[in-house]
Amino acid sequence: MPAARKVPRPFAMHWGSGEIVEEAAFSSEHHEPAIQLLAYTDPENAGSFSIRFCSYNHRGAFQRSPLMLGRAEIDGLREALRATPALREFLKRLVD
Repeated sequence: MPAARKVPRPFAMHWGSGEIVEEAAFSSEHHEPAIQLLAYTDPENAGSFSIRFCSYNHRGAFQRSPLMLGRAEIDGLREALRATPALREFLKRLVD
């Protein structure tokens, strides 16, 4: 299991800020891949949502590199997504 990260928690990027409201994560051999549902709360973007595909190292630090997934990570994230209904619904739009 990945390290428990508090949700919701804030995020800030130069184009907007808000909260990570749902996160599906899986602890694999090399890292902890995650899919996050971001809810913007800043005045310019309030009410909009994004998804972020990212990963953390096993010490819990955010990784600034491309997210690479193998079969085990796909299976693990699919299981983790069962606990994130809004994120799962958002992703359905991606694959339908």
